[in-house]
This record gives sequence, structure tokens and C-alpha cells, in this order.
Amino acid sequence: MATDWLESVVSINCGLTLGVYQGSVSSVDHRNQTISLKLPFHNGVRCSLQEVTFSARDIKELKILDFQRTVTEPSSHPGSATEPSLVPAERQGQRDPLHPHLHHQGANSTAPITILRRENNGEVRGQSNVRGATQASQRKNMVRNGGPKTRDDECFGGGTDDNMDSDFDFEGNLALFDKAAVFSKISSLSSEGEKQTYRHDQNILEEPLAYSVTFDLHKRLLASAERWGLSVERRLETIGVCSSQMALTLLGGPNRLTPKNGHQRPVVVLLCGPHLQGAQGVSCGRHLANHQVETVLFLPNCLKMQECVSREVTLYSRSSSQQVASVRDLPQTPVDLVINCLDHHENPLLREQSWYQSAALWANQNRAPVLSIDPAVGTVPQSVEAKWTLFLGLPLDVEQTESKVYLCDVGIPKRVFQEVGISYHSPFGCKFVIPLHTA
Repeated sequence: MATDWLESVVSINCGLTLGVYQGSVSSVDHRNQTISLKLPFHNGVRCSLQEVTFSARDIKELKILDFQRTVTEPSSHPGSATEPSLVPAERQGQRDPLHPHLHHQGANSTAPITILRRENNGEVRGQSNVRGATQASQRKNMVRNGGPKTRDDECFGGGTDDNMDSDFDFEGNLALFDKAAVFSKISSLSSEGEKQTYRHDQNILEEPLAYSVTFDLHKRLLASAERWGLSVERRLETIGVCSSQMALTLLGGPNRLTPKNGHQRPVVVLLCGPHLQGAQGVSCGRHLANHQVETVLFLPNCLKMQECVSREVTLYSRSSSQQVASVRDLPQTPVDLVINCLDHHENPLLREQSWYQSAALWANQNRAPVLSIDPAVGTVPQSVEAKWTLFLGLPLDVEQTESKVYLCDVGIPKRVFQEVGISYHSPFGCKFVIPLHTA
């Protein structure tokens, strides 16, 4: 009975270690419980051995692929190895009407070995995975020369999976998901171990503190510094440099202010009063003009003007920048920046002047952002809505506003602070102007 299985094509699974072998049965030994395959394939690759013998102990699974096929005899041509042919005996000499170019080419060509697989409907189909060298080259030449490009049914004609025809039941699958229970569990977990996260500019363990002072204490501090040699002129120059540096940063800094960008010079309007705070604004405008910024100085005509203001205006006039005394001469279109220096700490009656009210109205109606330098403090709200506020030395007590507060270093020594009873530690670090966060 063992001879009935000879020349049958089988597949032997020997586990993960030895792998899977395919080939035709050459002998079956009942006594030794062995089976031999000739011209075997190991894991889909042709073996170098002509015959392999397996013991029953090593065989995990044995599948009979085909036992109704005949096997052609090996060719006597030297150096050629003929593989098992899976073509039925009665069709050995016939041509395939669908694939005429796959006809047997003679003794020099190698017949394809077929690996059989079972479809969903139970039918066994063959798939050729090895082509002869002559057959492959001939097929390439036919395609290159414009020959017929027939569909390779042996590769793509295996059919599709029947399970793909059924639609996925999204509603039924969603009904299995208890959304309320899952979200309640997530909420309970997040509330238990919630951690505070910070941005890169908020995660600060220690930061310098700058306490605000009253106007009287700030006035005594400046007077003490003036006695030690920090005169008004030197202080005006320092304030002009620091405030202009901040204004240049607000205007775009190096991204806009370059020598090659002279056709887009920013326009800055300085609203200054006839007092010390106005002189600080004039000094800032002079430094801005030196950095290729187009400045317009508004300063009302007054009979009595402080000497420091006159000196700063004289220096400003040497910069060839524009100076006006009436609001009607100010630009009617929005400018890049407005610097407000209208207020005076010791003379609140200036707000009742017509020039003051006209200038404040123009600044509020113009769409440009406003920078206020050393604004007056008190219970009366600011006449000009400022986006940025710059204080000198120490911040003053001001009401909570939407304006961003900055602090300027005017060069007051540490012992001068101690002289007026202030324990001072510089918060500036490597900068002359720093932002402050109100607490």
C-alpha cells in the first residue's frame, strides 16, 4: 500500500526547528517509520540535496498536496536538473490557449515548481513561484517588444476573502463602549494626581523682587543721588538711552532697523510737556533720531519753560527732526509708536490745559501703541491709555491697569538707597530695562 503514495506531492511540517519541506515521495519505509522526498524544497527554497529522509518522530504535520499527477523523468542533459511537473499526463503535449508563451521550451528549460494552496471554497489551485531562465527572458523580450500583456491569473486570480463583503457594525460596536464610565474614571484619576505645569518663562524658582515706593520716597532718593553727583543732566541722558533702547525693541529691533531698510523708517511721535518729565521724552527722541527713526516732537509754546527742557530741545534740533507746537500738525494717520511724557508729578493742573487735552485726545484716537515714561501717580486715572509703562529706579505705587510695567536703571549707587532707608539689591542683571510682574 505504501507504493500507492509514491510520486505524490506532499508537504511535511517538522516544527519551528526543521521547518517545512515540500516534494514528491520517493520511498516509504514502514519498518523504520521513515519517508523520503526527492528534489525537495525547504521553506520555499530548493534544497541542494537530491533526496531527504524524515523520521516519524520529527514530523508534526503531513499534507498531501496532489497524488493524481505524474512526474517527468530527469533529463539526461548534463548540468540540468528537471523538477517535478504538475501538468496532467494527458495535457503534456498541449499548449495552453490562455498562456501560449508558458509552453514547455525543451530540455534546456527548467519547469516551474508549483506550491498549491486551498481557497475558501475548498478548491485547490496552484501557484508557480519558480521560472526557468529561458522562459523568463523570453517573456521579458515579448513585453519589451510590444507583445501581448496577458493577465497573470496564476498570481492574481486567487479570489478575495468572503469576509470583506460584510460591513462593519459601528453602532453595535459603539454600544459595547460605556463612555460615561470611562470618562468618570479618567476624571477621578486626573483629579487625584494633578500636577501644576508651567511655561518656560513661568517655571522660576527664585526671581528678584522690586518693591514699589511712594512718590515722596522716590523724590528723596533722586535728591540724595543728585547730592552725590548724579545730576539732572546725567540722569536725563541715562533715561534717554534706556527708554530709546526699549522703544527700538518695541519697533522691531534688528529685524526692522537695518541700514538696508531705510525706505521703511518707523515713525514715532513724542508728546512732551514743559517740565522735567517732558525733558526725558525729548532726550529719548534725540537718541531715536540717531538710530534712523523718524521722530515728531510735540512741545507746546509756553512762556515759562524749565532750563533742562530748553537744553534738550536745543540738542534735539540738531538732529534735523520735526518739532510741532500744535496738535493739528501731528500726523493724521496711525504711526508706529507714541511716547507719552505729558504728565507732571507735582502739577496736576496741567491736565486742564487745552494743549494737554488736545494731545491726550489725539493719542487715544490714534491707533498706535503708547509708551508712557515716568507717568504721574494718584487717584486720577491716566489721560492717555498706555500699553507699556516705564518707571525709573524703583516702581511707584499705581493702580492695577492693563499696562505692562517696565523698570529702568538710572545708575543710582547702592549706598544712596541705604541713605534713604532702602535695602536694595539690583534686579537688573545684565539688562538696563526689565519687565515687572505685578503681584
